[in-house]
Amino acid sequence: MISRSLGPEFGGAVGLCFYLGTTFAGAMYILGTIEILLTYLFPGMAIFKAEEAKDEPAALLNNMRVYGTCVLTCMAIVVFVGVKYVNKFALVFLGCVILSILAIYAGVIKSAFDPPDFPICILGNRTLSRKGFDICAKFIEVGNETVTTKLWALFCSSPFLNATCDLYFSQNNVTEVQGIPGVASPLIQENVWSNYLQKGVMVEKSGLVSVPSGDPVNLDQPYVFSDMATYFTLLVGIYFPSVTGIMAGSNRSGDLRDAQKSIPVGTIMAIATTSFVYISSVILFGACIEGVVLRDKFGEAVNGNLVVGTLAWPSPWVIVFGSFFSTCGAGLQSLTGAPRLLQAISRDGIVPFLRVFGHGKANGEPTWALLLTACICEIGILIASLDEVAPILSMTLSFLGMSLCLSLMFICSWYYALVAMLVAGLIYKYIEYRGAEKEWGDGIRGLSLSAARYALLRLEEGPPHTKNWRPQCLVLVRVDQDQNVVHPQLLSLTTQLKAGKGLTIVGSVLEGTYLENHPQSQRAEESLRRLMEAEKVKGFCQVVISSNIRDGISHLIQSSGLGGLQHNTVLVGWPRNWRQKEDHQTWRNFIELVRETTAAHLALIVAKNVAMFPGNQERFTEGNIDVWWVVHDGGMLMLLPFLLRHHKVWKRCTMRIFTVAQMDDNSIQMKKDLTTFLYHLRINAEIEVVEMHDSDISAYTYEKTLVMEQRSQILKQMHLTKTEREREIQSITDESRGSIRRKNPTNSRLHLSVPEEQVGDCEEKPEEEVKLIHEENATSTPQSPPEEADTIQDRVHLTWTKDKFTADKNKSKSPSTPEGIKDFFNMKPNQSNVRRMHTAVKLNEVIVKKSHDAKLVLLNMPGPPRNRKGDENYMEFLEVLTEHLDRVMLVRGGGREVITIYS
Repeated sequence: MISRSLGPEFGGAVGLCFYLGTTFAGAMYILGTIEILLTYLFPGMAIFKAEEAKDEPAALLNNMRVYGTCVLTCMAIVVFVGVKYVNKFALVFLGCVILSILAIYAGVIKSAFDPPDFPICILGNRTLSRKGFDICAKFIEVGNETVTTKLWALFCSSPFLNATCDLYFSQNNVTEVQGIPGVASPLIQENVWSNYLQKGVMVEKSGLVSVPSGDPVNLDQPYVFSDMATYFTLLVGIYFPSVTGIMAGSNRSGDLRDAQKSIPVGTIMAIATTSFVYISSVILFGACIEGVVLRDKFGEAVNGNLVVGTLAWPSPWVIVFGSFFSTCGAGLQSLTGAPRLLQAISRDGIVPFLRVFGHGKANGEPTWALLLTACICEIGILIASLDEVAPILSMTLSFLGMSLCLSLMFICSWYYALVAMLVAGLIYKYIEYRGAEKEWGDGIRGLSLSAARYALLRLEEGPPHTKNWRPQCLVLVRVDQDQNVVHPQLLSLTTQLKAGKGLTIVGSVLEGTYLENHPQSQRAEESLRRLMEAEKVKGFCQVVISSNIRDGISHLIQSSGLGGLQHNTVLVGWPRNWRQKEDHQTWRNFIELVRETTAAHLALIVAKNVAMFPGNQERFTEGNIDVWWVVHDGGMLMLLPFLLRHHKVWKRCTMRIFTVAQMDDNSIQMKKDLTTFLYHLRINAEIEVVEMHDSDISAYTYEKTLVMEQRSQILKQMHLTKTEREREIQSITDESRGSIRRKNPTNSRLHLSVPEEQVGDCEEKPEEEVKLIHEENATSTPQSPPEEADTIQDRVHLTWTKDKFTADKNKSKSPSTPEGIKDFFNMKPNQSNVRRMHTAVKLNEVIVKKSHDAKLVLLNMPGPPRNRKGDENYMEFLEVLTEHLDRVMLVRGGGREVITIYS
């Protein structure tokens, strides 16, 4: 029932715990049967006898082990022969239970007007055990002579009146009170309050006068001692198994004619009936029986008489035999039901190593399951003590109603509770990992769906507060022809950044049509899932098929997520070898991605040289994470290193923050302000202010800009094959490299990657603009009129303006002729581009000087140009800015990020 309702994992875990509980219940019932047999019915059958009073509990436990094993063997044989014989005895056992219950209620009613004679002997306020004497008095009158009693002999050195006696015995009187005054007495007022005892403490009656002697108590004297420490939680643990007999019927629900109808009705009626019987019994016993008698576990104060039996009407033997047969029958029921539970679990196949116990006899009797049940039950028999077995039973059965019984488990015994939860958890995970998938559904998925729907609707109630902002990543990866991820390190970086928390969506785009590429899409999704599992990325994967990559990426950015559960950050790798692509589509797609994330107010993280990023198994024992904070973008640059350093890969790295200042800035005050800012954010980092000169443009920078412009425009105008194009690029590079070596030998070590960049982002709103150093000088001068400023600003984003392109196109010389090529080499570069390239080169020189040995460098990422004809220059600028650095993360905020980091 549990498997079909909650799923095979819960069914296996709870079912096995239920099975163990039922098995130990059988041991408890058998021990109860032996205790009644040896204590009340046939005490002479005891094999082990105690020579002293203090050895009686140990002797009783040994007797229970021997006889319990014998009774268990007999019961197992009966169950093995066939359950039909158990069913035949079931009515007899049920009749005994009903008769016993009715006898108790009848005795309670009778005690109201005719209480039974049940005297107990008390010395001072100490309860005495009547096993060694018959008369509750120190001495009696026989004729005209005073004669001492057996009680006197237990406390005095001789039977004479002048004998030396125990001081407490001499100073206190002996009184005899009724142990069962009846329900009409005011006894309930006294017993309603708790009176817990420690082990070895004498059972005393409150309200009686006692003169303390000051002498230590002699354990050999006939006092009634508490055999164990009692407290509320322990008593609950002992009492709880007695009310779990209602589950015996559900264990054999397979024999019902209409289980769907009978189980709910029968279970509810059983709960109502047993709850009334047990609760009323507790109240009535407290109203009828003295507290010292209730706390006398072995009946020593009444010479072993069964107190409840004395209360019963018409005879105590009704309770004795009723209890004997009811516990014996309950043990048989447990040995009958437990193997069937195990057989049902085994036949479901949800626990592979238990499948052998699903086999049995031809008629379906669970032979192997019965054998295992008997062995486990023998463990409880060997424990022997009912007070030790009962908490074990409470642990296993309590797991059925975990939401209500979890506290009860810890109340009974916290260490047993932990063991039960550990066993159930291990079984659950084992079934989840190795168990077979079943065709039945479960209610957990329905509950999960309802909870997810509720949570999504709650997220839709309003936008998240800026203080709750954390990167929820959309990771864009590329797959090869075999649908394998090209750069798995990107997912490793995601794990290190997210630590399995928050939302993560891993997306990829396949080019083509959905009908033709659907199988490839499924393989790509499976590849993503495997990699996500290997890299421990907690999230979802999504593969989109589109006619072109650009539209596919746009669809992922727009539609990933559901409702309020959407990404706010895009993580992507830098397009490697973007210059070698024939159609330039790779870097164009990248720049469009930057524009779309900006328009959607999403943060963007670009990992450059992603192949060099560490895997999750690597560890940096030392090193730095350097943050170059050129402009304030809401705090993304501060937040990312903070998150990374929570992962074991980056844990030992030190965070360093470099902020750039011009020569006329107050560098000392800037450092103080930044230190205060980081202190309030609870971020530990080293701070350094880097001053940069507004120096002139170097020959190296000018030459590099010129080569970039020549290459860009020549390849646009010349219709060359791929081989010819590569040859032309190489010739331009060789010529430029020679020129640079001649003009600036000190810079010849720099790698010529012919870069250039456009920094301004004029299409953004003023508060989102990102301006690098010297940006204000790149757009307009104070002397420029507004019209001229607009014209210059347009040219900032152009390497080859439209007017110049048209004029050169109309010249008589064709660009594809040698004369045309010579004119291209003689052209002058755009001065705005030169200034920006100068900024990139100078920044790169400073960054490389300070952070050449850093494990990771984080930089502000400027926005792309408004005019798309300057896109290639933007890519070149980023290349120059980040060259000679091993690992780089370019970060661009979305405008909604606010750091709220607490230690």
